[in-house]
Amino acid sequence: MDPLSICFVGTYPPTHCGLATFGQSLRNAMAPPNSAVIRVLEEPEPPNQPEVVAEWYWGDRVSRNAALAEMKDYDVAILQHEYGIYGGEDGEDVVGFVRASPIPVIVVLHTVLSEPSPHQRLVLEELMEAADVLVTMTDAARRRLIAVHDIPPDSVVVVAHGAPPNIEGPRIIHRAEPVVLTWGLIGPGKGLEYGIGSMAYLSDLDPAPVYVVAGQTHPKVLLRQGERYRDGLRRLAAEHGVSDRVVFEDRYLDTPSLRSLIRSADVVLLPYDSREQISSGVLVEAIAAGKPVVATAFPHAIEQLAIACGIVVPHEDPESISKALSEGKHYEIRGFGTFKVKNRKSRMARNPRTGDSVPVPDRKVPVFKVSKELKDLVANV
Repeated sequence: MDPLSICFVGTYPPTHCGLATFGQSLRNAMAPPNSAVIRVLEEPEPPNQPEVVAEWYWGDRVSRNAALAEMKDYDVAILQHEYGIYGGEDGEDVVGFVRASPIPVIVVLHTVLSEPSPHQRLVLEELMEAADVLVTMTDAARRRLIAVHDIPPDSVVVVAHGAPPNIEGPRIIHRAEPVVLTWGLIGPGKGLEYGIGSMAYLSDLDPAPVYVVAGQTHPKVLLRQGERYRDGLRRLAAEHGVSDRVVFEDRYLDTPSLRSLIRSADVVLLPYDSREQISSGVLVEAIAAGKPVVATAFPHAIEQLAIACGIVVPHEDPESISKALSEGKHYEIRGFGTFKVKNRKSRMARNPRTGDSVPVPDRKVPVFKVSKELKDLVANV
């Protein structure tokens, strides 16, 4: 049997949003020999990526029909869903699109609300009825979907959010102080004010950590509010007396640069306000880089950090964040091994390209000790 040809539907680069990045990463990872992208946009933009065969603009029937016509050449569509990326109230236009699709549609749900509005409930339930396959990326999302929308358990499958390993490679930050990193599009709801507040509790540490906040302001936030949120964060850092230890990297990072930035971190902090988030690409990327994570108690973090190296803290609580950042706990996964965060002393190393001696500063590093059970299991394979 020939490999399936796939049409990917959703936002897509150069749009700057998590779903666009996810859509491109998914296509690259699956690497089907014959694939295309239907890019969803609020309004027309100049063409950019050659794999984009059609663009569907909000509320535009002509572009919608052209996108549907392009889909006929493929075996199956994979559609990314979140309420805010499609036209109509609560993105309701996606329902008619899926119903009219000439090919089977796999719908990947990125948002499952515990208390949807009546109209959000209607949109999602009609979308689920129209879809051929429903996918969530966490068990928490699947359980919530079944409980809130009363659907049969066998009607939704879990395909975990993945990321390529990111352990080895160059770093773009070289500092003597421990680096705490949060990245992604900036805007209200990210909880960055609590991350900044936590730095004030850590001022007595020697060396005190540096908090790097990397990412541009979300385009929609920028359109409505300008840089008001970011400017407020800078004022907050000054009020706490930590302006010298809060660094804003206000620029778009391509994938290699972002991966290098993540490798530069000692700890990744996710201080999000949301109690609803059932999928976080930032969380998965941090785990794939072997980084200890401190995160507020949103569903995906609770699920993943039960088995990965990290600490879940209460929402809106900078003191709890500071304690988690400074404790350096260890985490045991029974039958697998133990993760710890250790201090590594400064040392001299050799640049493999030039042969020159270079100083490597003190830093905290994650380490892993394999369990005896896993050793025995591998030895007997």
